[in-house]
Amino acid sequence: MTELVAASAGGYLVRALDEGRGTNVLVVHPGGGDVAAWDGVVRLLSGEFRVVRVRRRIYVRGAEVVLPHSMSVEAADIVAVARLLDGPTLLVGHSSGAVAALEAALLEPSAFDGMVLYEPPMPTKHLVAGAAGVRARALLDAGDAGEAMRVHMRDIVGMPAEMVDGMFAEPQVRAMFAKVAAAQIADDEAIDALGTGIGRFASLDVPAVLVEGDQSPAHLRERLADLADVLPEARVVTLAGQGHVAHLTAPDVLARIVRDAAEPFSS
Repeated sequence: MTELVAASAGGYLVRALDEGRGTNVLVVHPGGGDVAAWDGVVRLLSGEFRVVRVRRRIYVRGAEVVLPHSMSVEAADIVAVARLLDGPTLLVGHSSGAVAALEAALLEPSAFDGMVLYEPPMPTKHLVAGAAGVRARALLDAGDAGEAMRVHMRDIVGMPAEMVDGMFAEPQVRAMFAKVAAAQIADDEAIDALGTGIGRFASLDVPAVLVEGDQSPAHLRERLADLADVLPEARVVTLAGQGHVAHLTAPDVLARIVRDAAEPFSS
């Protein structure tokens, strides 16, 4: 495994993990973690693909979260890394990472030969965080990062309240989530700052596989359906018995979807 370094917006040096050989698979991880989030899927792909994982700048450990954060900055980071890759590239994004991936494809569609987007919380008809995001920001600014993340998980992601409350009753879990609160809330705000509406993607003719879990929050499936209606070359794959974390619960299933998506341009 090696590390790629590319100059991005404002001279920022975006870094990416690079492993394996073959057709390029460029992965943009979900919020609330870092590149390690997709370790299970990457292990199943790196034997036959060159897998490059972008280190999203707000989730780099120890990095200061610069506000306001924006998806345009994330898109520029992704494109900067993509420009280092020779040959066909499949862009893979998960959750807020999939939102950033979509914006990157719109910024430079010629850099990508296909996309796999796992439940991007795009503000299609309604904002994603909205009033709950305002509450989460107020809690974070008041020093209660744990409660800010409870609001994020329950009222923004849409996880069942009893599940979230049970998780956050554990001090270790609450402390773990609190460590990423500043980045996660900034991530939510960057998505809402895009504004509602996705008409700009109607001209994006990059083939896209849109992935959803049949157990995922309803608003994520609704937003995915909206994207499927707008993107000119999109198809939806539904994961039976899975939710928003299939990278943890069914990495083999996600790896197979990535393989199938890359097959048309794999050498």
